[in-house]
Amino acid sequence: MPASPTATPEHIKDVNTRYHDAAAHEYDAKWGIDFGDIGQDQVRQKLVKALGGGDGQTFDAALEIGSGTGYFSLNLVQLGLIGKLTATDISPGMLAQLATTAKALGLESVDTVVTEAETLPFEDESFDLVLGHAVLHHIPDLGRAFAEFKRVLRPSGSIVFAGEPSRYGDRLAALPKRGGMLVAPVWRRLVGARGRAVAEVDQSEGHSLEGEVDVHAFAPADLRRLLERAGFDDRRVGGEELLANAWGWGLRTVESSAEPDSVPLRWRRFAFQSYIALQKVDTRLLEPHLPAELFYNLLVSARKPA
Repeated sequence: MPASPTATPEHIKDVNTRYHDAAAHEYDAKWGIDFGDIGQDQVRQKLVKALGGGDGQTFDAALEIGSGTGYFSLNLVQLGLIGKLTATDISPGMLAQLATTAKALGLESVDTVVTEAETLPFEDESFDLVLGHAVLHHIPDLGRAFAEFKRVLRPSGSIVFAGEPSRYGDRLAALPKRGGMLVAPVWRRLVGARGRAVAEVDQSEGHSLEGEVDVHAFAPADLRRLLERAGFDDRRVGGEELLANAWGWGLRTVESSAEPDSVPLRWRRFAFQSYIALQKVDTRLLEPHLPAELFYNLLVSARKPA
């Protein structure tokens, strides 16, 4: 369940910091994050879809909000689409993991800064791009945050956010989660996995906080209004991933019921490859023809006036 409607911004930020610090070390494995060809192709497609085209567009200086372990930004740096990256997050643990990954990938043009999105410690007009993945729904004061994004952008600079949960998609995800819980015992027997001795949610304070870190699920109209009120031009809100996310939540739910080291490699390969296959179906057949409201994730982009 999401954070309580009565939760203060301070409580929300504290919970997000503690949860993401605790989750940082295992985050990439938990969510199947890839920094190779597959991950790079995923983020390239997200950027192109969010911007409504422009494959190959590059940005000299980029600021990422809620960088996490760097899935979105580090893959874009590897592709050469971002020159200098400043990665920010409220969680020092996440940024430490990002810095470790950047070093392992040989990426030198990456800085990390611990900060909140609503009070960015950067000069006006410092960046060509402000981006983020699955972060807006964690921010208590979105109006203030969007004003900051616009302030630090150079004229004609862009914002791009992907992976934001839609209201309908958030409800839709409950179905595969419930289904996954029902079939988990049968799945464990079939693949030869051991049940968790301690449920994931009970393993640490960090896991127990997972249900409190989300603040918003969006209707596309909500995001369009935010962009308009902040004074952005060329406003776009689109949807992505319907089949892939339904399947992915089911996979994540059954896998969370097993001890991680007991899940066979052959299953992990099947799960990953099937998810990628459904992503392609979504991209090619569903996303061009269905309204954004139907998809689990929303893509947001806009441009600061020249």
